[in-house]
Amino acid sequence: MTNAISVIVFDVNETLSDMSPMGDRFREVGATPEMAKLWFTTLLRDGFALAASGDNGSFANIGADILGGLLTRVELDAAVDHVMAGMKGLEVHPDVPEGIRALTAGGFRLVTLSNGSAQIAGELFSAAGIRDEFESLLSVEDAPAWKPARSSYEYAAATAGTDPGSMLLVAVHPWDIHGAARAGLRTAWLNRTGDSYPAYFEAPEFTISALSELAPVLAAAL
Repeated sequence: MTNAISVIVFDVNETLSDMSPMGDRFREVGATPEMAKLWFTTLLRDGFALAASGDNGSFANIGADILGGLLTRVELDAAVDHVMAGMKGLEVHPDVPEGIRALTAGGFRLVTLSNGSAQIAGELFSAAGIRDEFESLLSVEDAPAWKPARSSYEYAAATAGTDPGSMLLVAVHPWDIHGAARAGLRTAWLNRTGDSYPAYFEAPEFTISALSELAPVLAAAL
């Protein structure tokens, strides 16, 4: 029997936050805007490697160290500070406020589970006027390991006081969907770009193209 969904847990970076302005941060320190994507994927790769080996690194520390290797033609300390500060100035995607409010109106409890900072997530949501819609903002900084390690999702479930099967993870990243599914959560893939879902990952239960679609999709399905 499939559990009813009571808690919706959100990834933050790229799922709720629009990270496209980070390209401008790289351009402003003399790098190419395209380097922002390389930086973020490298940051995730190294965070995953630490998690796989039993360690739990800091998003900010890993990100700053990687910048030290990428930004070789600029004043390094100032450039690293400028790029990392960009994470604090991001905004949510346009579809997020409506989608979040519709879910709380539908009676769901909302939490986050980010590989980044809970403090930055709080600032992001406060600026968008949706901080009070979230019951708690969780970060893997307080979990045994980064997502997609099973223990990170189990930490979220334990903190929310529910079992994984009663939680729905919403993310743009297929690797996050796969990890959550393997940990027993139900999943919703937010596919804003129209990409194909990788066949080697566990498929999501729901697929939406905007967060505002999720509440009616869940109402119809559940």
